[in-house]
Amino acid sequence: MTDSSNIIAFQGVLGAYSHIACQSVKPEMEVLPCRSFEDMILAVQEGRAELAMVPVENSIAGRVADIHHLLPGSGLYINGEHFQRVNHQLLAPRGATLEDLVEVHSHAQGLAQCRERLRALGLQPVIHPDTAGAAKDIAARGDKSVGAIASALAGEIYDLDVLVPSAEDAEHNTTRFLVMSRTDITPPVNGEAMITTMVFTVRSVPAALYKSLGGFATNGINLTKLESYLVDGSFSAAQFYVDAEGHPEETPLKLALEELQFFCPKGAVKILGTYPAHPFRLEQAKNGS
Repeated sequence: MTDSSNIIAFQGVLGAYSHIACQSVKPEMEVLPCRSFEDMILAVQEGRAELAMVPVENSIAGRVADIHHLLPGSGLYINGEHFQRVNHQLLAPRGATLEDLVEVHSHAQGLAQCRERLRALGLQPVIHPDTAGAAKDIAARGDKSVGAIASALAGEIYDLDVLVPSAEDAEHNTTRFLVMSRTDITPPVNGEAMITTMVFTVRSVPAALYKSLGGFATNGINLTKLESYLVDGSFSAAQFYVDAEGHPEETPLKLALEELQFFCPKGAVKILGTYPAHPFRLEQAKNGS
């Protein structure tokens, strides 16, 4: 049996972009495909896998639905980030042509990222739980009128033809992943660019969010992400998810966090992880994009 400390879990089947991300970040580890994000997180919680490769947002289609709701209560920590270029292929059973195709199956994100191309080809999009799973299913069906949007790796694994390479609408199509584990591996302050991810709720008083964010501004902390989510089924209570540049042991972020906590209920600020900024992020910042 494979040592669980050498296993990385991902949502989807073999050939998924999360599978490709696992190969890019941890090529030495065995992969564990999981049916859902909940199953992926559970595999790490239960010790059946050491790490989870978690997609959180895409440069075209936006955030990955539901995942931010799962992270705060997962008990897992973010140890790193990875930016994976997404190169979609329009796949079909062997011998099929574009003229044969009527509909195309894929995850909602994959279909959204190829929306214009599919419209131009007159193809009907059909939502599937994941991209590689769609490729696997259409291969099993063998219906030449049904294609899939998935990776080149999925096409190879399930023996499909590539009818349209690079089917996505934009060349900059990139998905950001978080690498998570049961252990908080916060690196020391060493001069390296860091990202700190946290969630928090604020007190129910006027201008609480505005005031809570003031500490980041006065201490020169750049927030690269700020999103809100309703919690406990209430339209009056929200949780905020933040990516901040910096390390919580560095003075600027330390002071900003102290000020943030002043406007939040006790224990309402939770750091999910501090980890090195990925080179892709730094290159984009350098180029001003």
